[in-house]
Amino acid sequence: MLTPRQIVDELNKYIIGQDEAKRAVAVALRNRYRRSKLPAEIRDEITPKNIIMQGPTGVGKTEIARRLAKLVDAPFVKVEATKFTEVGYVGRDVESMVRDLVEDAIRICKAKSYEQVRILAEAAAEQRLCDMLMPNAKVIKNRPPNPLQFLLGTPEPAEEPKVSEEDRQKTLDERAMILDKLRSGQLENETVEVEVEEKGSGAFFGIGVDINVQDMLGDIMPKKRKRRRISVSEARRILIQQESDRRIDMDAVTQQAVKSAEEDGIIFIDEIDKIAGSDRTNGPDISREGVQRDILPIVEGSTVNTKYGPVKTDFMLFIAAGAFHISKVSDLIPELQGRFPIRVKLRDLNEEDFYRILIQPQNAVTKQYASLLSADNVNLSFTDDAIREIAKVAYHANESSENIGARRLHTVMENLLDDISFNASGDHPVIDMKIDGAYVDKHMEKEISDDNIHKYIL
Repeated sequence: MLTPRQIVDELNKYIIGQDEAKRAVAVALRNRYRRSKLPAEIRDEITPKNIIMQGPTGVGKTEIARRLAKLVDAPFVKVEATKFTEVGYVGRDVESMVRDLVEDAIRICKAKSYEQVRILAEAAAEQRLCDMLMPNAKVIKNRPPNPLQFLLGTPEPAEEPKVSEEDRQKTLDERAMILDKLRSGQLENETVEVEVEEKGSGAFFGIGVDINVQDMLGDIMPKKRKRRRISVSEARRILIQQESDRRIDMDAVTQQAVKSAEEDGIIFIDEIDKIAGSDRTNGPDISREGVQRDILPIVEGSTVNTKYGPVKTDFMLFIAAGAFHISKVSDLIPELQGRFPIRVKLRDLNEEDFYRILIQPQNAVTKQYASLLSADNVNLSFTDDAIREIAKVAYHANESSENIGARRLHTVMENLLDDISFNASGDHPVIDMKIDGAYVDKHMEKEISDDNIHKYIL
């Protein structure tokens, strides 16, 4: 388990600044590890210290929570508080966030189980592919007697004709040859017939609940299957999935996933400021205080019924976030405020922050565009003065119009590289394209002038 300092170092690879928020989430994550080392009687008394992040859009609130979950491969779900309504009204109920978290935990645990049986599943899928590619081969099938046919008095079908040793060897040689071609990739474009399950939504949306009919009925309602002719490459993927499903213990996966969701789950509640209102009305307010009161028991610790069984929320980590431009954290109902004891403020991004965002993170925007255009034989690079100019344009665009934080860089980069992205086709030799400050000034001049004009237009 990483120490708080190591967690912050990992977050620094993707997020610039916001040190206070990083420290808070790093300590919260480390405390989970510390709690797991304590005796059971003490461990059950220690609950996570939930966090509220207060800051404008695009400064890293969601990214901090998402990267935190990825560090420890923990179940993670992001929800928007504005999507919920008070119980009894049309819309999603707050308990759906817990169900979504359990679904993510199931996905993570299934992926780990698949990895454990991957070699066996791939080998079995390869043998099934081989059977499909040589359907007329003569092989002996030693089938056990059917007890149902014996009880009903139904005669056994006639025995299959015996295969000579010569035919048997011929079949084995043919099978070995097909296996060699499969492993060398020579048969990827051949077509085979595979039985697959039909994917149906089976979903029914009611008042405050999301119901899936297939999940409710389970095995009572048989799954529909159909046969499809597909390529060997696609069939291999489907068969590996089927063979993996046969080899994993779904009950064990479910049990492990529920425990992981309860102990390690992280729920990120965004836009919580939109349900915090300073106005106090006499009647019910289903979009604000009513939703807060429904969220309260989830955050306090309760048991939510899911299709995988009851799930406790006592030890889940809740991270709430909002801009709080109009409302304040103190406008939340007192009970809910008390369940988020840690509050951190994230500051606006300045020009230097934009410059660092363009060069330091492992997934920096400049690196992303360079990688994209390399697929079309364009070797894109940026000089330092170009990056400084891009940061300046993004910062002033946020100042002169709506401040959307680091997301502004995507708008600037799209406008800057529009001509290059449009004309790159990949049909030409590799082209070295260096973006310098003069190029940025020339291509962004119109955008900057338009912004200056729009400031004076009502």
